[in-house]
Amino acid sequence: MGAPSGIRKFLGQLGPGVITGASDDDPSGIATYSQAGAAYRFDTLWTLLFSFPLMYAIQAISARIGRTTGHGLATNLRRHYPGWLFYCIVAPMAVANVINIGADLAAMGDAAALLAGKHGKEAFTLGFGLLCLALILLVPYSRYANVLKWLTLSLFAYIAVLFTVQIPWGTVAQATLLPAMHLDSKYITVVVAILGTTISPYLFFWQASQEVEEIRKEPLRDPLIHAPEQAPAELSRIRIDTLVGMGFSTVIAYCIMVSTAATLNMHGVTDIQTTAQAAEALRPVAGRFAFWLFAGGLIGTGLLGVPILAASAAYGIAGTFRWKNSLEHKPLQAPQFYTALALAILLGMAMNIVHIDPIKALFWSAVINGVVAVPVMWILMLLSANRNAMGDFTVHGSLRWLGWLATLAMAAAVVAMFVFM
Repeated sequence: MGAPSGIRKFLGQLGPGVITGASDDDPSGIATYSQAGAAYRFDTLWTLLFSFPLMYAIQAISARIGRTTGHGLATNLRRHYPGWLFYCIVAPMAVANVINIGADLAAMGDAAALLAGKHGKEAFTLGFGLLCLALILLVPYSRYANVLKWLTLSLFAYIAVLFTVQIPWGTVAQATLLPAMHLDSKYITVVVAILGTTISPYLFFWQASQEVEEIRKEPLRDPLIHAPEQAPAELSRIRIDTLVGMGFSTVIAYCIMVSTAATLNMHGVTDIQTTAQAAEALRPVAGRFAFWLFAGGLIGTGLLGVPILAASAAYGIAGTFRWKNSLEHKPLQAPQFYTALALAILLGMAMNIVHIDPIKALFWSAVINGVVAVPVMWILMLLSANRNAMGDFTVHGSLRWLGWLATLAMAAAVVAMFVFM
């Protein structure tokens, strides 16, 4: 009886962090990892080892802000900092999210068309957009959160791919721990893209807001600033949840890089422009089963990522303008929040109707996200140390140092991005 109850207790601690980590491996992220594996074989694996503690720290800090204050990041920014920060942080983040939504829907449509015999890409793309919108509008949050948890299982497809190909694990371990650096602009751009994919502003807004949603969902939970007796258990839960979530995200990214490096790169395929191209290229070198796993996983990760991208944009806008902003509310109870959310998905769908190049869209999304991440992380770190906001629960110690290191690493990535653009 002890072991099953312990497992149930552990699983009960998983929620916002695991969903956030899984959503980080959306189709656009998969495209980045596939490009890295195909172009540089195993020589970019070290970036995931480097970024893991940094993404954990910044996401844990975001979660702690939401759980401590009972408010999302945008509301905290409005309460404690000048209003013009909206135009520097929230608005560009929302624009980047819309671009990312459009590119993710296009990747999902491509994958579905491949599985269906290369027919109906446009119809699949629009259908997935409407499905994501319907799930958010019609399914109550308490049930929708469980849907998102189950969708994270789709990422195991990329672990399964490893069992269908031959992997030189000795070479993989050496490249991970003793990286071979390349001093050329393309390699540095790929490294910047990986960092920008793993540490994205929309993930900060989403995880903080999900902690607030958890407070609203559970009547016995209160913001820690008003219920300090809940702090030990809740801060422990956040550590475990975020550590597992970011670890899961990193493992999946690692599997995608290794599998594409061991198949595409070793067979001379070094230029992958889309996720669908990566899936298609796997078929002749790794077999039909690997192709189906890769393409099917794309659809599952898109269904997970698109609603989160849209909701994080809506949380940011609604929090700034003092609108009701909760997925616990029905659409008629928070019309402005749900309008912003629906508009983000509809604009992403419209990008595909006018045939905007998804690769260029992803590039500019990465540029905007990279630029926006630096001021967002800087404000996040200031907010986490603000006693007016956090009371006795300001972030300190190793978590604070890791958060500032993540901020400096992201700033360096942005500088490199512009130098090598």
